[in-house]
Amino acid sequence: MQRLFLLFRNKFFWVTAAFLVWMLFFDKNDLLSQFQYHQEVSKLKTERDFYTKQTAQVTKDLSELTSNPAQLEKFAREKYLMKKDNEDVFVIVKDKPSN
Repeated sequence: MQRLFLLFRNKFFWVTAAFLVWMLFFDKNDLLSQFQYHQEVSKLKTERDFYTKQTAQVTKDLSELTSNPAQLEKFAREKYLMKKDNEDVFVIVKDKPSN
């Protein structure tokens, strides 16, 4: 009990305790902010991976479209519903089942 009383009378203990409380809860880089920064970094890494995969896919598609005219025609027909002058295009839209 005597040691605990001496500890609480020590000014260095109080300064250290105040410093720790300040750094953990009141500072600009407190624990909550660090947790939020970590979550944001994780989210940004996930987005980076997604966009890297998308970029690779688009680059592959672009190289196929510029090298193969048949592939270019297929792409234009499927994506943009383009047609030749003597053709008719029928678009079939499937209804989603209502739950």
